[in-house]
Amino acid sequence: MTDTKNHIAVSSSSLEGRVFTPHSVTETAEAVELAFDYRGDVTVMLRSGESVAGYIYNRHSSVSDSYLELFPTDQPDTRRIPYVEIATIAFTGEDTANGKSWETWVSKKESERQAEAARMEADARTRGYL
Repeated sequence: MTDTKNHIAVSSSSLEGRVFTPHSVTETAEAVELAFDYRGDVTVMLRSGESVAGYIYNRHSSVSDSYLELFPTDQPDTRRIPYVEIATIAFTGEDTANGKSWETWVSKKESERQAEAARMEADARTRGYL
């Protein structure tokens, strides 16, 4: 599968900005899995030349009937796209979870706890409890 950004296997934390051109059924399934796990919009270029942008919310991989389902950005109804119709998948939307690791969350929560403890201590001092 060709990655037009790095020309190598996917290894960074975000796929944002990459475009994958699968050359086999297996590569298409791999690209769809990456797109399904992506936390942003993708643009799927179909073999017909049509381009569909949206958020992939489901995929089904089987021997005879593989497809993905997405919420198009410009249509109210969902769309089902068979794998055989996919020419490229571009990760065009912002990866909303990029950089938001467990460590960042823990650090933020600890900071919030410390601020709350300081507020409660100040309140207790004001009331004369400390």
